[in-house]
Amino acid sequence: MGENRPLLSMRDIRKTYEMGDQTVRALDGVNLDIYPGEFVAIMGPSGSGKSTLMHIVGCLDIPTSGSYHFDGVEVADMNENELASLRNKKLGFVFQGFNLLARTTALENVELPLVYGKMKDRTERAIVALERVGLGDRLDHKPNELSGGQQQRVAIARALASDPRLILADEPTGNLASLQSEEIMQIFQEMNDEGRTVVMVTHEPDIGKHCKRIILIKDGHVIGDEPVQNRLIASEIVVRMKAERDQEEARRVASQGKVKTP
Repeated sequence: MGENRPLLSMRDIRKTYEMGDQTVRALDGVNLDIYPGEFVAIMGPSGSGKSTLMHIVGCLDIPTSGSYHFDGVEVADMNENELASLRNKKLGFVFQGFNLLARTTALENVELPLVYGKMKDRTERAIVALERVGLGDRLDHKPNELSGGQQQRVAIARALASDPRLILADEPTGNLASLQSEEIMQIFQEMNDEGRTVVMVTHEPDIGKHCKRIILIKDGHVIGDEPVQNRLIASEIVVRMKAERDQEEARRVASQGKVKTP
């Protein structure tokens, strides 16, 4: 797992919401350690608390009670500026809806968080990140000139550009077709193979099986935490799916050639 100290450590994390005269316990005593270099899927049914947990991990929300240490520091002790710096420099976010600016090029979309983080070499960092996800020839393309899979690649490049300690992905394949989903999971697996820590929320069992560890959430509780058995390797699946697609196309062309004109 790399370092002995957890990258993030949660103890008795609770999150409650008041809805009318009811108290909703979105998280109800979660204990969790994630170590550097792990690739973790957080799974559970709708309303289980997995998105709430992801928001707290990403410092987009604060728990009602409990302790959350990120990179050895108690998050509750941070002020707004320190939290903003943590989100900008140590966390990379990838969302289901891509969250790209429509009138802005791929390069500019990736550069934007680096501007907020006041990082040097922004353009160079953004270009390297886009090349890393296979979009080095799409720097000047706007989102409407890119496929869904390419837009998600831009979003991953944006998350990568600041060289974060942790990449958080919330249903990153939810809007994509099967082959595009596998190509995106291939990028995540490659990033993890390079040593990056990835935490992913997904409701799709097959996507979860691309990770190395699955944490199951239900009714605000962790009910399962197991290493993945028979892990799926996206690069192998991509090769197989492309071969099947090419064979189908060849059959279609051949069948058209056999059709006799009257």
